[in-house]
Amino acid sequence: MNSIIVKTGRLEIISGSLEHIKAELKDLQELSRLLDAEIPADWPPPLNDEQSQNYFLKYAEEHPDTRGYSFWYIILPENGSRKLIGGIGFKGEPDEKGAIEIGYSILENRQCNGYAPEAVAGLVKWAFNQEGVKSVIAETLLDGIGSQKVLLKNGFRLASPGSEDGVIRFELSKKYIKL
Repeated sequence: MNSIIVKTGRLEIISGSLEHIKAELKDLQELSRLLDAEIPADWPPPLNDEQSQNYFLKYAEEHPDTRGYSFWYIILPENGSRKLIGGIGFKGEPDEKGAIEIGYSILENRQCNGYAPEAVAGLVKWAFNQEGVKSVIAETLLDGIGSQKVLLKNGFRLASPGSEDGVIRFELSKKYIKL
């Protein structure tokens, strides 16, 4: 299955497949080849831990035809090379209300350069162009100020307490943005 590529001003965001996720867990040289990008020694970024990787592996195995509704890789073309700098994605297809949940993480040495807001904007636009997506939600820790700023820059609004203690939920409705 071919990957979907979302291009933003500075980034390429590439949808992951089962093949990508297996390579990420077992063979970073293969992942590098599949993405045509350098994989930094400090991969994976924060929040993209083994538990998260295994979630996406299981999702890809159980839903092989849901292109785009799982993990995506954030690539920075820079100085003639391509570097993997983060991950972003959805926790599956839209629910019965048309909501889809997004999450993201940028390597620590690449944070505070505007890459997360840019990647979120690109993937939100992609999501809102998919049939059945009416809103994008995101959960973040109460003390996750950087993550909250990324969401607010993209027009998300605080919606409710999150799904567990210490977490808050943000939401962006399709009816409030221009595609």
